[in-house]
Amino acid sequence: MLEKALVGSKRYYGLVAILAGLFALGFLFYLKQLNVGLSITGMGRDVSWGFYIAQFTYLVGVAASAVMVVLPYYLHNYKAFGRVTILGEFLAVAAVSMCVLFITVDLGRPDRILNVLKYPTPGSVLFWDMIVLNGYLLLNIVIGWKILECERHSVAPPKWLKPFIYLSIPWAVSIHTVTAFLYAGLPGRGYWLTAIMAPRFLSSAFAAGPSLLILLCLLVRKYSKFDPGKEQIQTLAKIVTYATLINVFFFMCEIFTVFYSQLPDHMAHFQYLFVGLDGKTQLVPFMWFALVGMTIAGLFLVNPKLRKNETTLAALCGLVIVTTYIDKGLGLISGGFVPNPLEQVVEYWPTVPEAIITLGVWAMGFLILTVLYKIAVSIKEEIKS
Repeated sequence: MLEKALVGSKRYYGLVAILAGLFALGFLFYLKQLNVGLSITGMGRDVSWGFYIAQFTYLVGVAASAVMVVLPYYLHNYKAFGRVTILGEFLAVAAVSMCVLFITVDLGRPDRILNVLKYPTPGSVLFWDMIVLNGYLLLNIVIGWKILECERHSVAPPKWLKPFIYLSIPWAVSIHTVTAFLYAGLPGRGYWLTAIMAPRFLSSAFAAGPSLLILLCLLVRKYSKFDPGKEQIQTLAKIVTYATLINVFFFMCEIFTVFYSQLPDHMAHFQYLFVGLDGKTQLVPFMWFALVGMTIAGLFLVNPKLRKNETTLAALCGLVIVTTYIDKGLGLISGGFVPNPLEQVVEYWPTVPEAIITLGVWAMGFLILTVLYKIAVSIKEEIKS
């Protein structure tokens, strides 16, 4: 099936060339980072996890959201999702690939990744994060590729594949739960020290991931002969609606608990993000935009007329993606580190090289996604014809 990725229109080759070029640019800056070190980034003693880990945290959720099409289709026999399941699984493959790359570029010495295998430490959450991420990547590659191959030849999937499909459902939840535990397991960081960190992660994942999948389905319909289907898109839209509202509710629960209980250490992080501390207000406009925008998007999606209008739906899905990214990326990382345990406010902002390396990783992820979608859509068109 790989031959399908080698044949395409000028638009397809142009997109591949642009993404490859952006990746090459990012890789050049990464070589500089390897030579100079992480001093070319905005990270330091006070904020040791920055833009790279923010992308990783967000993309783990995008990868986990594939379960929202896999579970109804395979477990509840919702046949309509048969048209989009492969798109969700391949989106997960691209997202996890980017997660692994962002962890790699975040390390000053990427060769030390091998230490996790050389000196396994089951007591470490990072050890389990490595297992669930790589395991989930392998599961989606095997399942997605084999299912697509079976569809092409009009044969039933082999029986040995079913256990892997069922295993991938709880595994999807585990990758984001373990990631949430990386934060919630640090008692010195008040903003992250909450029992609902994992539920918050999952709710934002099930809002952002299906939103991105909806936009991709609309693009596939526009630029190919394969139609993912209106029913499928509207079902995904309902998932986005409920997940967005639940995400907002969870965040409000955090605010109530922290401020009603008057927990000084915990309140400081929220104050920095929403009103500023010591005159430092770098993230205040972003966080207000994220909170208000997410709430508006959730409320508008409740309206069937707005949700069924695909132009409005696309705009609202875009708003969900941006607002959850700000909350879970910029806000979560900086909010947890600022102020530091000594109550000092040391703000963080990514540098230009850091941003270009990040752009390069995103380009590689979308290049993987483009190639996989080209193969999947070509097979779907072939079956239809």
